[in-house]
Parts: sequence; C-alpha cells; structure tokens
Amino acid sequence: MNTIRIGDIDVRYHVEGSGPWVTLSHSLTADLGMWDGVAAALADRHTVLRFDTRGHGGSSAPEGPYSFDQLTADVIGLLDGLGVERTDFVGLSMGGMIGQHLALAAPHRLGRLVIANSTSRTPPEMRGVWQQRIAQAMSSGTASLADATLERWFTPAFRAANPGLMARVAATIAATPAAGYAGCAAAISQLDLTARLVEVTAPTLVIAGAEDPSTPVATAQAIVAAIPGARLEIIPAASHLSCLEQPQIFHRLVADFLGG
Repeated sequence: MNTIRIGDIDVRYHVEGSGPWVTLSHSLTADLGMWDGVAAALADRHTVLRFDTRGHGGSSAPEGPYSFDQLTADVIGLLDGLGVERTDFVGLSMGGMIGQHLALAAPHRLGRLVIANSTSRTPPEMRGVWQQRIAQAMSSGTASLADATLERWFTPAFRAANPGLMARVAATIAATPAAGYAGCAAAISQLDLTARLVEVTAPTLVIAGAEDPSTPVATAQAIVAAIPGARLEIIPAASHLSCLEQPQIFHRLVADFLGG
C-alpha cells in the first residue's frame, strides 16, 4: 500500500496489474480491501487502481461535512498525482455516486463507467434517516452501525452461510472513523443528480442486486433511463454488496464490459 498527499488529505492507494487503467471506488464504511476479488479478476488485463475514500481506511478523516464535489476532486487529484490521464471507473454504492460525479466533472478523464448498487438521488424522506445514522456514529461509534449495515448489505442466507466474512466486514465498518462516516453520509444525504445524468457521455453499465433494499432495482432503472445508452444488469440472489455476495457474476459482468 502507498499514500499520496492530495490537497488537505493523505490518500491510501494500491496499484496492481498491467494494461489500461481501471479505478475502483468502494462503499461507505468499506475500504479498498472490498475490491480484493475484483482487482484479482481484472489485473491480468488492466492496471487496477484502488483507493480509500476520504474518511475511510488508511486515508485522512478530517471533520466534515464533505461534499461530492470534494470527493470527486480527491479522485481527480489522485489520478493527477499518479499521472493517469484516462481510466475506466467502477464504483459501488457511494463509489457509484462518485463515479457519476466524475463522469460529469471530468468526462475527458473517463473511459467506461460501471455504477453498481447505487443511486442518483436521496429522497427527502431519507435525509432524516441519514441524520440519525450520523448522530449514532458520532455518539456511539461506527461499530454500533455494523449489525444493521450487514442486514442491508447481504441476504439472510448469505449472512448465515458466511460468518467469517461477516466478521471481517463488520470489523471494517467498526474501523471507519466516525468523522469520516459523518462527512460522507452528509454528502449522500444531499445527493440529487438524476436530472444531470443526460450529460454523461461515458459508456455505462449499471448493476443492481435483485434483493438490495438500500438501492433497489428501481434506483438502477432510474440511472439507466437518464444516461444515454446505459445498460442494466440485475444480479439474482444479491443484496447491496453484490461484488462480495455474487463475485463470479459481478466479476464476469465487469470484465466483459471493460473489455469492450
């Protein structure tokens, strides 16, 4: 792992493989380790760049709130710092939100775009829920969010069959700094991008989990309807972290799409 100074923060990142660049952006309360399987699946044909979003993992976690303009500028700064002129981009959940903003802010830097288990808009009725989660993280720590998060992220059968993985994911949630969670959650609570997605020019694949309660199939359909030429793939028997719950399907969809 390496770190690089980007503006006011240090960003932890990892590069592996060879070929055209692809950048992977993780969900809220995850880190670049979420992408271990995807990176291994892509590294034979791509140079894979993974990083910890501001407020997560080994990156700095300044007091927030953060904005998606800020999170997107962090990505552009990372690409600049590493001399990456153009990259494909795969983002899941919050990472998919960053990908949408990147496609609008710097279209010339982006090749193909994969938006997985994500949304382009946080409904007003959800903003109070996000404020409650922020308050809980700040008062009781992010470990207090782990059980409810796992219930949203994975189907009951998968959770029951994979206790070791659940423990590792819970540990990553608990290790997320409360300030980082609060900063990013504040950005998510204000997300409202659907009307602008008609401007996206990158070829786009949208992936949804058939059983995802956090970003259900309808939110993926809204993104596909808004981005010209976007394609939708629905992964069966998968909830929110589809890259972990159905890795073979996820890896195949992404590798085939990035391969052209």
